[in-house]
Amino acid sequence: MNALVISQPVLDKLKAKHGVARREIEQCFDNREGGFLMDEREDHRTDPPTLWFIAPTNGNRLLKVVFIAIDGRVHIKTAYAPNDTEIGIYERHGK
Repeated sequence: MNALVISQPVLDKLKAKHGVARREIEQCFDNREGGFLMDEREDHRTDPPTLWFIAPTNGNRLLKVVFIAIDGRVHIKTAYAPNDTEIGIYERHGK
């Protein structure tokens, strides 16, 4: 995925804190079945808006992927295993 941008500090955090690799994020985009949701929480609002989705990797690991779209490129903010609340929100509003 050429349009995927992940800064080195974010890559380091993803690996150290969440055990997530770039390839897993790419797989989630490929395997996504629902749409993108906008993070509308006051302390998480950004311009452009922060978007997110939940999808499985090819190894069936479920990840929440959080990103910002800028000029046709996807800038990853974070990715991690979602909690039950996040899964419920995505099931109700993202699919």
